[in-house]
Amino acid sequence: MIKRERYLEKLRNLRDVNVIKVVTGIRRAGKSTLFKQFQEELLASGVKAKNIISLNLEELENVPLLNAYVLNDYIMKMVDKKQKNYVFLDEIQMVSEFERLADSLFVKDFIDLYITGSNAYFLSSDLATLLTGRYIEIPVMPFSFAEFISGYSRNDFSNDFGRSKAEIFNDYLTYGGFPEVLNLLNAGKENEIKNYLSSVYSTILEKDIMKRNKIRSKFDFENLAKFMFDSVGNIVSPNNIANAMTSAGNKINKETVDNYLSHLTDSFIFYYAQRYDIKGKKLLQTLGKFYAVDLGFLSAVFNRNSQFNMGHNLENIVFLELLRRGNRVNIGKTDNTEIDFVIQTQQGTTEYIQVAWTAKEESTFEREMRPFEMIKDFNKRILLTADIEPVTNYKGIQKINVIDWLLEK
Repeated sequence: MIKRERYLEKLRNLRDVNVIKVVTGIRRAGKSTLFKQFQEELLASGVKAKNIISLNLEELENVPLLNAYVLNDYIMKMVDKKQKNYVFLDEIQMVSEFERLADSLFVKDFIDLYITGSNAYFLSSDLATLLTGRYIEIPVMPFSFAEFISGYSRNDFSNDFGRSKAEIFNDYLTYGGFPEVLNLLNAGKENEIKNYLSSVYSTILEKDIMKRNKIRSKFDFENLAKFMFDSVGNIVSPNNIANAMTSAGNKINKETVDNYLSHLTDSFIFYYAQRYDIKGKKLLQTLGKFYAVDLGFLSAVFNRNSQFNMGHNLENIVFLELLRRGNRVNIGKTDNTEIDFVIQTQQGTTEYIQVAWTAKEESTFEREMRPFEMIKDFNKRILLTADIEPVTNYKGIQKINVIDWLLEK
């Protein structure tokens, strides 16, 4: 089992702090496993098993508890009011009036509360209003490449040296980073990965989105989702998406597109990157980019070869890694040119990042450098590529191999 150290560190730091720990993320990203790993640490630190209450509210045996008042009474009968109790509620959005339940448990000084949800809707609902200032969100994603490679043990009998980092990275590009996908890959069951990812994807669309939001046209919604996977890394807007889909024979209006996009981001299938005007130092309201939570969906659901649009796929991986590292990430605009990413780090600094599959050709290198040269400040600038060569510097701009960058501590 791969320890999710980045997330565990956050939970350790927040242990016994008077806030609700809200772990969010797409289904099957490892939220339940993270809770189990943290519970093991609690036990190792001396917490008694009876003081750890853990419920997965999607399990059939817990259906009778899917009412805030019933579940509250159940938990109150289990806790020891003279000691600290650690309460873990997985998929709390399954409970009716879960906001009231969370508030009721939070105000009790003998309870340290941890909850998960697979849809951002529950954070944009009354929970956020009721518990303003009382919770901290911990977003969880599928495995980073560093986590993926740490647990990679796929047998390769073609040579005695194992697989190179580049070969493992190609598997990551192809199959994605869901924990169960890595298990299937290590077991030599690549043929099962497509079925697994298709099942996860269908469950999210049907259970977390279409059923919850009473979407009337499954055809329109699934077509839009497909369009967005095809548009990863491209600048889009609800208006130009609606126009493109209508031109292709699927008539749909801007308002419906806007509504569907919010459902796709709420379910964590996509993340949105807003445009930032570097010269004007302001966020722009239109023409952002959407990135997929996992590239495995491209090959599993839409039969995309990992070699298809490699530049945009690489850009997608870099975007997710920047988020994992706690940065605020936007796409950049400077005059008539674009910077792939403008990030504000946790330390408050600004950095600019360009991503290209290769920049060996002089013309490609110059094209990637041009936007950097348009920027008048002196913030850090990095070009990430799949080119295998040492870190180089050009006018203060670092060119770094993306695999090395992904594996940085």
